[in-house]
Amino acid sequence: MDDMETGMDDRETGIDHRILAALRARAADPRVATAARALSGAGEHGALWITAGLAAATVDGARRDAWLRATALTAGAHLASMVVKRIVRRPRPPHVEPLVRTAGQHSFPSSHATSATAAAVAYGALGAYAVPPLAAAMCLSRLVVGVHYPSDVAAGAALGALTARLGARWMKAGAHGRRGRRS
Repeated sequence: MDDMETGMDDRETGIDHRILAALRARAADPRVATAARALSGAGEHGALWITAGLAAATVDGARRDAWLRATALTAGAHLASMVVKRIVRRPRPPHVEPLVRTAGQHSFPSSHATSATAAAVAYGALGAYAVPPLAAAMCLSRLVVGVHYPSDVAAGAALGALTARLGARWMKAGAHGRRGRRS
């Protein structure tokens, strides 16, 4: 896909390329590379976030329904990113050597960023305040390992946030869903 097909001009793609190259260069530090690989692996198919949501639903019985709904929103955001990815079909960055293998060949949007940001918004609304910084690290890891452009990550984060915000009322209804029910 050329720049005409993506709707990006040379200035935009140049910035995308330069930011990616600068962040990918951070992987020269083995500690950074190891952390980025670990985050990328944990976030594959939204696994970290889905597992965390299910674990929270298990331990927080009073808000079990809300956690399950937040987890469903996170998984739904991930699925939405996969659909968009198949429509857009932007190839992964060819100008940097990736540090990890990817499940697919398409780059836009970043599904890792989508599920991470959906979890940050949804789980953060339930008081999981450690999730947003971890989600931000997950988003950056995709640049450090060299498998996404910054615009892929930004679009994924926007899609994840939008999905979680659109489902916020439904999710929070689960927090109170047991109250007032008659047996």
